[in-house]
Amino acid sequence: MKKNILIIEDDDFFRELISKKLSANGFEPLEAVNGLRGIEKVRQQKPDLVLLDLLLPNIDGFEVLSTLKSDPNTSSIPVVILSNLDTREDIERGLKLGASDFLIKSQTASDEIISKIKSLI
Repeated sequence: MKKNILIIEDDDFFRELISKKLSANGFEPLEAVNGLRGIEKVRQQKPDLVLLDLLLPNIDGFEVLSTLKSDPNTSSIPVVILSNLDTREDIERGLKLGASDFLIKSQTASDEIISKIKSLI
């Protein structure tokens, strides 16, 4: 059975690019375009892993991460932050809130993202 990966990302081009890469590597991509929809989809579909952008409409990725990790029904789902925010403060905050890893979009090839997902699920 294919593993479901939820991409919470508001950039259409980037979300579709990652979605295609996931499909090509045997995963079932799920998509959400903002933080609120992302939380809803996690609760409804219980993905095997979440790829989370931080700069999102409605509520930001930090709020999404905090919400998911404080809910016993979703707290065990690995969350990998995939963002262009790259300050030490942002990275430390994301990891402290419970992210499994923090990848910087501009510095991470799609193959590295796939490798990271495979190592976590």
